[in-house]
Amino acid sequence: MRKRRPALTEPQYFILAALLDGPLHGYGIIKATEQATDGRLTLAVGTLYGALERMERSGLVAADREEFVDGRPRRYYRLTEDGTGTLAEEARRMRQAAAVVTRRLGDLGTAHP
Repeated sequence: MRKRRPALTEPQYFILAALLDGPLHGYGIIKATEQATDGRLTLAVGTLYGALERMERSGLVAADREEFVDGRPRRYYRLTEDGTGTLAEEARRMRQAAAVVTRRLGDLGTAHP
């Protein structure tokens, strides 16, 4: 049985979601996150790499490969099996939490389609 992890932060959630389509480098993750949130979440470089480092240590992501572009290293990250499971678990948790509020708002007659 997999150990239950604490809820992901919003940046962690969208970083993992960005990696669902395959390995990405940092700038690619930033752009995918902005696109997925319609620009609402813009990851600062320090936030991104700090989160990636923590998630790599906890086994949610792994370095996939490194290439050099204009003499600078570009590291690609990929989801691990544990990362995919954690992301799915968090999506279920958020869906359940949203259902509670949506249902309560409907009971109050204030729900909006």
